Amino acid sequence: MVIVRTPFRMSFVGGGTDFVEFFQEYGGAVLSTTIDRYCYVTVRHLPFFFQYRSEVCYSEIERVCSADEIHHPLIRAAMKLMDMEEIRLTYEADLPARSGLGTSSAFAVGMLNAFHYCRGEYVNKRQLADEAIRLEREICNEAGGLQDQIAVAFGGMNKILFSGNDYKVCPVMISQERKVLLKKRLMLFFTGFSRLSFKIQEKTRNRIGSRIETLLEIKRLVDEAERILTDDKTNLDDFGRLLDYGWRLKREINQEISTDEVDILYERAKKAGALGGKLLGAGGGGFLLLYVTPERWKEVQQALAGLMHVPFQFENSGTEMIYYAPDYDTG
Repeated sequence: MVIVRTPFRMSFVGGGTDFVEFFQEYGGAVLSTTIDRYCYVTVRHLPFFFQYRSEVCYSEIERVCSADEIHHPLIRAAMKLMDMEEIRLTYEADLPARSGLGTSSAFAVGMLNAFHYCRGEYVNKRQLADEAIRLEREICNEAGGLQDQIAVAFGGMNKILFSGNDYKVCPVMISQERKVLLKKRLMLFFTGFSRLSFKIQEKTRNRIGSRIETLLEIKRLVDEAERILTDDKTNLDDFGRLLDYGWRLKREINQEISTDEVDILYERAKKAGALGGKLLGAGGGGFLLLYVTPERWKEVQQALAGLMHVPFQFENSGTEMIYYAPDYDTG
């Protein structure tokens, strides 16, 4: 039995420039961090005496005789890619899917990591990110950028640079004291609105060609955000204002990134004291990230009464195996 834990990610700025259609010509950059909210993938070999050959448990339970019969496209593709049969796979998570925290990519990375351990293989974080990108973007043909798989595989706060057909992960060298100050100014709320991110991602991808200048400005903000975070002499509140500017730019690319309901919530939070923020992920709902100075937390919480406030901490490990035990030989 293997249990792999993979963190969810929180993207600050740069989203959209990680689409292949953009960065292969203009280069891309994103700044993100992982947080201590996780998905867990458990994989073990299924004893031979069951009438089915594999069992997968997520929001549904599927018992099949062949990976080809599995309805879940990501699980089906991953099992076929790595020739995994006669297994029991279980997925659990701290937060709901389709919420803007890279949950699908965290699942993909964690599942691939667990499969490798079941095969007696150790692979590095770069290979896991690359395999998850291939699985989601090429094999399953899901629209979207490439930042999520990389962020959750590596973990920590990073600037990820994209160029040509390659990427580079650059840890953000922020002092521990300033990181604590930043954490005390970030609030995370679940809006409760469902969303189909792939549809939003498809429309965003289709509009890249007509939004080049906006995306170039979003890309520029990544270096500015890193400078604010790492320069102890710079007012950290500038980071909140930058989030606000970046969110307004992101909405220029695709209006469906937001909704009327989310706009009302965001403006209500700003009137209560939030300096900035954004919807995480493709948009349309899910989690709302806000930058709020500590003395205004109470007012913002009151302004968003009824929404779930989700505490979190930064994490640095990325995907990792947290339990391993050999399966008993039942042959």
